[in-house]
Amino acid sequence: MAPKINKPAGVLSPQYINGVYIPSALLVFGIWIVKKEWLPFAIAAAIFMGSWKVYNNRVKRVLKPKEFQQFELKEKTIISHNVAIYRFSLPGPTDILGLPCGQHISIGAHLPDQPNEVVRSYTPISSDENPGYFDLLIKSYPTGNISKFMASLKVGETIRVKGPKGAMVYTPNLVRHIGMIAGGTGITPMLQIIRAIVRNRPRNGGNDRTQVDLIFANVNLEDILLKDDLDSLAKEDDGFRVHYVLNNPPEKWDGGVGFVTADMIKEHLPAPASDVKILICGPPPMISAMKKATDSLGFTKPRPVSKMEDQVFCF
Repeated sequence: MAPKINKPAGVLSPQYINGVYIPSALLVFGIWIVKKEWLPFAIAAAIFMGSWKVYNNRVKRVLKPKEFQQFELKEKTIISHNVAIYRFSLPGPTDILGLPCGQHISIGAHLPDQPNEVVRSYTPISSDENPGYFDLLIKSYPTGNISKFMASLKVGETIRVKGPKGAMVYTPNLVRHIGMIAGGTGITPMLQIIRAIVRNRPRNGGNDRTQVDLIFANVNLEDILLKDDLDSLAKEDDGFRVHYVLNNPPEKWDGGVGFVTADMIKEHLPAPASDVKILICGPPPMISAMKKATDSLGFTKPRPVSKMEDQVFCF
């Protein structure tokens, strides 16, 4: 389910024409007809009301990196028995998170069986192109503290969020070619970057020509999150390709089988080069295995904690 893009209104949008310019013109014209000596006051009033309208519709970044804030659950879309998309309202309809592409937020919660606040990181599947709200795709696990807390949330209840966090900030044409390896919900930062690249293609008025190849690993076919979105993006954009890998594939499966291997990476992702970057996100055992696999293929050895300039970056 791709978020609908609602860009903040421009100065010549119907919102301002109907809500600012026309009412202001009618006020001034009406006063000019009725009592011309009041015209300066009418003009001042029109300027004040117009400025207030514009001020209230300005784009405001709401995230604070060192302070948790409360955001209300507006909508909950069930994807499967343990996966849902949670839509949280921002304070104003034109507000944005202010989250750079590639970064994530922290969610904190005081849970009954935990002595201290539990904090986990999540990457929204929406972006700052979607004012007024943000979406989180979350899979709940039996042993997951925050994921279980999120699954229990009801519409109208709130979560605590702060950010932005993370070392990755994607900018157009960061490299010539990006290879991605994702497992499970590790698809969320990848999808954020893929959407940003596709949205900024020359055909859409941008300048991003980055090639992207993604290996997306899961256990079963039904575990592939946002597959329709990924397939739609791959169909729309010839610079993006996705290769699915399943541990338990169905009959007549034409994707990869088993765990992601060095041979799969060699076949489906770009070869090591100075203008190539590999992004990895998934369960810790998978990240560890992928670090070894990329190292064996000649990529620069990943650091324990990734930095923006690293050839192999692990979220």
